[in-house]
Amino acid sequence: MRVLITGANGFVGSWLASFLAERRHQVRCLVREGSDRSALSHPDVTVVPGDVTQPESLGPALEGVEVCYHLAGIRRGSSRDDFFRVNAEGTRLVAEAMVRTGGRRLVLCGSLAASGPSLSGRPRREEDPFAPEEWYGESKAEAERLLFSFKDRLEVTSCRPARVSGPGDHENLTFFKLVQRGVILKLLGPERRISFVDVEDVVEQLVLQGERPEAVGEAFFCASGQTETLESLMRFIAEVLGLDARVVPVPERLLEGTGAVADLVSTLTGKKLPINRKLARQLLAPGWTCSTDKATRLLGFTAKRSVRDSVRRSGLWYREHGWL
Repeated sequence: MRVLITGANGFVGSWLASFLAERRHQVRCLVREGSDRSALSHPDVTVVPGDVTQPESLGPALEGVEVCYHLAGIRRGSSRDDFFRVNAEGTRLVAEAMVRTGGRRLVLCGSLAASGPSLSGRPRREEDPFAPEEWYGESKAEAERLLFSFKDRLEVTSCRPARVSGPGDHENLTFFKLVQRGVILKLLGPERRISFVDVEDVVEQLVLQGERPEAVGEAFFCASGQTETLESLMRFIAEVLGLDARVVPVPERLLEGTGAVADLVSTLTGKKLPINRKLARQLLAPGWTCSTDKATRLLGFTAKRSVRDSVRRSGLWYREHGWL
């Protein structure tokens, strides 16, 4: 099968490219000029230049492609317009280009952030209305709305991963570095649970959504059956790294203030810090959990990798590559 992956040089995208290439698909990877391509290490993938915000670059990249896995997007931006221009408008432009070139199926990699936090201990379900709490989530919700507006012209489906972990991940590296310094954070206040999923499980569900007829017209959460608190996650990390770390209680207002100060420093210096206001808000939400029943029922998919195993593989990879 001929496939195109947008955002292919990112964390999930590079894993997806290797997975599909190993299964003998013809894999094209859309990558912006000047972007780091080092994660695209598989010899049987073809890198094509392009940008999802530049429609003139999409037609040539999609020519002859049957299935597009749309992963390109931004997680940080200085304005709401930045998020919507890339994450939402970029989705519309990819869909329009697929219609023009005769593509068949568009698989969007969405996000649990589009649905918003889980409330009262109840996991989010796909039929719940969107309730995002920040610009990134708002833009991913709009991207999904735009995706399904093409359901009369394309086979469309959306995968909404929970917090993704695994070798090569940047998002959870902050927690590993804190543990390496001997610190485990314990957020004060009510217990806040988070759904996690290993990158390889995300890739396998994305591929199922690119192949199975039951996926067409549907959105699916993607997560393991486990949920963890920040403290329990960091205890796993300490165990994996073989380190003794002390538990440090963190009041809610202290975390909020730290995130605000970090954003100010980032604005003044241009340096992206591991903590920021967005991460603080995410950690202080009532919870980020989701149901996986729909993916199991319609796709026959159940995540195979535990949070502990994902943390173990991440820690080994970080050390081997000098990230820790």
